[in-house]
Amino acid sequence: VQLQASGGGLVQAGGSLRLSCLASGRTLGDYVTGWFRQGPGKEREFVALITAGGRTNYADSVKGRVTISRDNAKNTVYLQVNSLKPEDTAVYFCAASVYSFDSSPDQHRYRYWGQGTQVTVSS
Repeated sequence: VQLQASGGGLVQAGGSLRLSCLASGRTLGDYVTGWFRQGPGKEREFVALITAGGRTNYADSVKGRVTISRDNAKNTVYLQVNSLKPEDTAVYFCAASVYSFDSSPDQHRYRYWGQGTQVTVSS
């Protein structure tokens, strides 16, 4: 199973980005897929997830600014991030769980991880 995250970059505060997570070797629509991030000097933290049934869960810190979605035909999960803030600067990782309907943000439930994509927000 391989997950490839892309779409990061340098953006000004207030801007938007759409991150993509393309999977091979696993059908993302059958399992929970999550996005996590790790900022400079910080621990990795949960951002959002989508279950096999399409249920979503968001961290309080991004709720209202982030939308997670999935395109089953492309086997890709997206993370749309709007109104970016400097504190959103981080490496963003996508991860695939072994569960299908678990909406827990516990990152230990995720077995497969992508390599991460850097998001840098300038003030």
